[in-house]
Amino acid sequence: MKKLTLDQACTIIDTALEQGRVAGMQPLGVAVMDAGGHLLAFKRHENSSLLRPKVAMGKASAVLGMGVGGREIARRASVMPPLFFTALIELTEGNMITLPGGVLIRDAEGDIIGAVGVSGDTSDNDELVAVAGIRAAGLVADTGAAAQ
Repeated sequence: MKKLTLDQACTIIDTALEQGRVAGMQPLGVAVMDAGGHLLAFKRHENSSLLRPKVAMGKASAVLGMGVGGREIARRASVMPPLFFTALIELTEGNMITLPGGVLIRDAEGDIIGAVGVSGDTSDNDELVAVAGIRAAGLVADTGAAAQ
């Protein structure tokens, strides 16, 4: 398994922010974490709101912690007893957002090497730019959707 580099993280973030700008999305914040859940890089559009960093990191942290993409986490949250995810959110001290926009980063062998969390627009759009960033870095995006 290879490690996620700072250069790759910057490519992911810069691509995601640019894609959001070009598409006319709301101001975004983009967090990239390594496989151990450590923040590797974060950037945001100048006029993004105050909670963007925490929400983006919560999305990335959630997918790393559960080992599945944000779509699958959202699906599970919709069908499981609310107490389960409430307990997980408490266990992580609030650092778990159960919405799409958190995307696992996999290497060519399929190993998880990190995660991206994007916050600011709709969850679908957040996920869209995260995937674009991961692909621009030459890595594999795992959204947790049934068919990738």
